[in-house]
Parts: sequence; C-alpha cells; structure tokens
Amino acid sequence: MRGEAVTKMARFAPGGRLSALAGYVWRGGRHKQDAAGVTRARARRKFSASRLIMLLALLAMGATLVSAGVGYGVAQQSDERMWSEQRGALRNAIGEFRALFGNNREIDPRFVRMVEQSARLQGLKFETEPSAGEREMQPVLDAQGRIAGFFTWERTRPMSAAMDGLMPYIAALALALVGFAGFSLAQLRRAGRDLTASEEQARRAADEDKLTGLPNHAKTLELLDLYLAEHAAHESTTFALVELDGMEDVTAHLGVLGSDELIVAVATRIREAVPAEAVVGRVGSDEFAVMLIAEDDVDVEPMIRAVLENIARPHWFDTVVRVSAHAGFAQAPRHATTRGELTRRAELALRAAAKKGPGSIVAFEAAIDTVSTDQKFIQRELPRALSANELELHYQPIVAAHGGRIVGVEALLRWTHPTRGAIGPAVFIPVAEQMGLMDTLGAFVLRRALQEAKRWPDLYVAVNLSPLQVRDRTIVDLVRSALEESGVPPSRLMLEITEGVLIDNPEEMVKRIEDLHDLGVRVALDDFGSGYSNLSYLQRFPLDKLKIDRSFVVALGTSANGGVIIQAIVALGRALGLSVLVEGVETEQQRVLLRLAGCDEMQGFLFAKPAPAATIDRLLAQQKQSSGAKALAAPATLTA
Repeated sequence: MRGEAVTKMARFAPGGRLSALAGYVWRGGRHKQDAAGVTRARARRKFSASRLIMLLALLAMGATLVSAGVGYGVAQQSDERMWSEQRGALRNAIGEFRALFGNNREIDPRFVRMVEQSARLQGLKFETEPSAGEREMQPVLDAQGRIAGFFTWERTRPMSAAMDGLMPYIAALALALVGFAGFSLAQLRRAGRDLTASEEQARRAADEDKLTGLPNHAKTLELLDLYLAEHAAHESTTFALVELDGMEDVTAHLGVLGSDELIVAVATRIREAVPAEAVVGRVGSDEFAVMLIAEDDVDVEPMIRAVLENIARPHWFDTVVRVSAHAGFAQAPRHATTRGELTRRAELALRAAAKKGPGSIVAFEAAIDTVSTDQKFIQRELPRALSANELELHYQPIVAAHGGRIVGVEALLRWTHPTRGAIGPAVFIPVAEQMGLMDTLGAFVLRRALQEAKRWPDLYVAVNLSPLQVRDRTIVDLVRSALEESGVPPSRLMLEITEGVLIDNPEEMVKRIEDLHDLGVRVALDDFGSGYSNLSYLQRFPLDKLKIDRSFVVALGTSANGGVIIQAIVALGRALGLSVLVEGVETEQQRVLLRLAGCDEMQGFLFAKPAPAATIDRLLAQQKQSSGAKALAAPATLTA
C-alpha cells in the first residue's frame, strides 16, 4: 500500500515545471553556516585588498608615465630655449666684431674662443667652407656684407640628454608596475572567484538548516510560494507538518549531541519515505515540513503515514532509541490559496493531531478553524476588555455547615462582551495564560475583591490564584500592596491554590506559603482529590483549609463509598488542624450528609449561584432580617 501510494504520487508529480525545486537536493551532511560566514568575510577582505593594490599599481604606473612624458617635454623646451639664447648671443658677437674680418677672411682664434665662451657654444670653429657634417652653422659677414666664413659647433641638448639617460630606468619602473598590475589583476580575478564562491556558500547556508542540510524555515516558505504558483488547475499542493513527540525526554537521555544525531537520522528517514519530487524542510527544533504537488484525486495520507512509520522504527546509536511523531496537513486550493493561510491551517491540523496522541494524522477541516477563530477573537478583545473595565467579579457565598450562616464569599471572574454576551472563564483564562495576561488578570481580581470586601466586614473573601501567579515570586508583594490599598485585615483574605502547584517545586512553594502567612492571610488547597491527592504534602505545607472537589459530592447517594471517602478526608483535615470546605452542594440530601460527615463549610447552587456584589448585599440583608433563623436552610437562587 505504501509503495503504491508513493509510486502514484511520483507519477503525478509536475516534472520539469518545478525543476528548480526538484533540483534542491538534500545533501544530508551538516553545513557549517558560521564557517561559511567567516570564509565569506575573508574572501571579501581578500577581494577588497587585491582591488586596492591593483588600483594603486595602476595609479603609480600612470603617474610614472605622465611624469616621464611631462619631464621629457620640459627638457626639450629647456634645450630649445637654451639653443635660441645661444644663437642670439652668437649673432650679437658676430655683429660687434664684424670689422675685425680682413680681406684674407681669417679671424683670430682668440676671438673664436671669446665667442664660444660668451655664447656658451661647444666646439666652436671658424671655417671658410660650409661644414659637410651635422654641425650647426652660422654665416659670418665681413664689412662689405660678403660671407667671410662660417661658425660651426656641436649642438648640445643637456636636459634632453639627461632625460634620455633616465628613460631606461623609467621604462624599467613602468614595466615593473605593469607586471605588478598584471599580477594584481590575476589576484583580483582569483579573489573575485573566491568571493563569488563564498557568496554562493553563504547563500546556501542562509537557505539551509545547518544541522540537517534541509531547507530551513525561510527557504521552505519560499519554496512553498513557488509550489503555489506552479500547480495546475487539476493539481493540489500539499503542505504537511510533522512534529516529533517527547524530544525533551530524548535530550535528557542522550544529551544535546545525541538529540542532534537523532534529528539528522529522522531527516533521513523522512526523505526516504517521500517521493523524490517532494521537498522536505526543517521548520522547527523538532518539526519538519513536507511539500508535494499531485493530482487532486491523489490521497496523500498514505505518504504521511509512511513518514510516521519510518520515524517510529528503532534508531541505533549507542543505544536503541524509539521516537514517535504526529502530523497535520492542509492542501491548496481546497483549504487555502495563500501561503499564510495554508501554513496556518496546517499548523491547526498539527495541533489537533498532537491532542490525539503519537502517530496521529489530521487533515485540516473547518471545525478546527472555528476554535482558532474564537481564540483569535479573545486574543483581540481581552486586552480591550481589561482597559475598558468590562471584566467584573461575581461572588458565591460560603456558608457554615451548622446554622447555614454566610461566613465568606468566593470571588469569581466574569466577562460579558458587548456583542457576544457572557464568555466563561474556562474559555478566556487559557487564552489569557498563553498571552501572558494572567499577572494583569490576577492583580485585577485580587484588588477588586478586596475593595468590594470592605462592604462585608463580617465575611472573608476567597480569591483563586493561578499556577502562574503562585510561581511568580512577586505574588507576595502584590498581596501586600492590595491589602494596604484596601485596608482590609489580612485575616479576611483566603488565597486558594491547586495541588499541581505544590508538586512542581515543593521547596519554593513552602517558602511562598510561609511568606503569605507572614502577611496574615490564609491559604486553602483547592479541588482536593481531583489531582495527585498526595497526603504527604498536607503535612509538609503550612495550609489552613482543604476544599473538597465537587466530584466527591456528586458521588453522595449514588455510590456506597462516596460518604466514606468524604468522612476520611474530613478526619484527615481535622487531624492536621485544617478546616474543611466542600463545594458543589446542590441538594438538601447532600447538605445533610456533608454536615453529618463533619464538614465545616459548604458552597454550591443549593445556597446561591455566583452573583454580583449587590446581590450579596441583599442576601446579607435577608440573613440579618431572619434574626437568628437559618439564613439559607432552604435552596435559594440568586440572580444578578
């Protein structure tokens, strides 16, 4: 069955249209994301350094070539200027000494040396015939204006010659810079390739779970977007969530490294159980996602069942480890069309599967979302109700077993919504705990109850503390502050706690109750018998009262042992010096039997239903008017 289902889904897989997704192959090994980040940073530094060095080399080479060109041009200009000055000086000298030329066209050599020195000419000679060489020439005219001869000399270029001498060194430097620039360019290309590779590695690291190599949460959602965009009209996109059971116990048994090894093994098992076209991602510490596109008529539940069965097979490490899982799934477009709605509804199905237990598979259905809609409504409206003062307290009287006189009231939180009407505590209190509003709600109940208790000076008021409040060390400060604000004597306050709180952290709870006793308040154990009912902590904890759970009252008259159990609890309470209160009294027969069993106080619908403070005022007035008669001997129903 399992193989047929997988084969059928593989046949209906969308093929090439999702080649990019199918190409996202799980590599199985651990991916060191931190190491990838370090490598990428090093590659970036190397790339930046190579680019800077190459830029500096090119700048140096350019500066060298420009400097050489400018220097050579300046040298030529300097030589030309010197040559022009030399010719001018030669012409002036010849003009001054023209009268010295005789008919024999000879000139005194001393005159030639004088002209050479004054004109700063090198190798100046006087010749009667033009020179056939490359020497420079200047005609010399006699007094009659005839050419008497020629001055010849070697033209010098000292600045250009100096530059010519420097050019080999400049050329060598330029070649060195060219070579260095080429080397830098090669290094730059290599660094660029390294950077590209490291960027790709970092991108993959950002997309993958570093433990399993599977797509991580963000990448899974990105791939889901592609799946939703790619499926055809006759196809469905399945988004399934698989959550492991009891990973806390596994971690406690194997340690962190062992649990990591198990997670990797589970990832492998999931990949083995799904078609090759499916994408498996890790979306939480112990939660995986499976995505698949298949024809509308394909049943995906056998595939998910195969996944759970594969996970449940024994895992072999240093010891044999067994782990179970549960799953929930939703499909598009049947259940949702957008990614957000599809994942939300798959999560709702997963939570429903968790409530059913290990190995459960739940497909999304509308009934699941109704609960979620109510929760979202409460999450949105409860903070507003707190600020708008919509919450109020109702009180249920507590009467003495002998005489029926009201001795106290229990404060109970109520919420009447403007449009939805009454919303019970069993509905909104769990949501308040999830939202972290129990501190605010608890403080509201305590302060309001003490403020309204001032109108009943002869009664004590009982206030329930949630487990979250009791575990919070600031509860003692809150009680002290509320008592000081109200001015109510601490002895009139009874705080009710449940059995489970005492079991969680016994040492801390003993100290907490003692601190509350130091304030002068009393502490009652609520719903005794409904939980662990461990008798040892009745001796250990400094309690003042036992409150017997209503389940024992229901058994009175219907079970032969019902009365015996209550008598035993009453006897136990008296032996420990505790008063005993029983709740849930609804019939006269129950009242009589409980009084005979020795209970000290009672409360229940037989006497009064929870009602606003004004109703308690009227009830107390009636009790006062009875002038010593039993105030609530007969059943009474109070309405707000």
